[in-house]
Amino acid sequence: MTKNMNPAVDFYFNKAETWQKELEQLRTIILDCPLTEELKWGVPCYTFQKSNVMLLHAFKNYCAVLFVKGALLHDADGILIAQTENTQASRQIRFTSVQEIVKLEPVLKRYIYEAIEVEKAGLKVEPRKTTEFTVPDEFKHKLADNPSLKSAFDALTPGRQRAYLLHFAAPKQAKTRESRIEKCMPQILNGKGIDD
Repeated sequence: MTKNMNPAVDFYFNKAETWQKELEQLRTIILDCPLTEELKWGVPCYTFQKSNVMLLHAFKNYCAVLFVKGALLHDADGILIAQTENTQASRQIRFTSVQEIVKLEPVLKRYIYEAIEVEKAGLKVEPRKTTEFTVPDEFKHKLADNPSLKSAFDALTPGRQRAYLLHFAAPKQAKTRESRIEKCMPQILNGKGIDD
């Protein structure tokens, strides 16, 4: 058993249907760094002094290491990827072969050690302000036409506001956006978040 391997995490690697060799290679590299291996959210999570630093994930077309505060890392090699345009803090490095992982090992370790330094320094990713999120036209019209809806929305916490804006802006079709807004209006008027 490699040093620092947590037997509780072994099942994840044993059950992996794809990317098994790649995940094992990444695990070996990560555990060569001063991180603790845990199982969180059903995936391997690597912590430093009980703070989450990175996760391992397997997807259909690639496997990835996800740095929890990747947005704070200096991406000199240009390999960090935000999973979606709305991802604020985390960043991935994606892999499709063991050879690619072996080739990038020194770079990966550099990023891991930098992520540990981010934790040591207690740095935090500042969430984007609600004003930086797109407000769909359909919701702008509803807010303009309904002062009580605007007051209720403005009274929500910034996190709840962002969740609604992301939910409303996601569909491509205006009809679907309008439907989502209509469905959520009673919750907003009752001061509730999208998941409350």
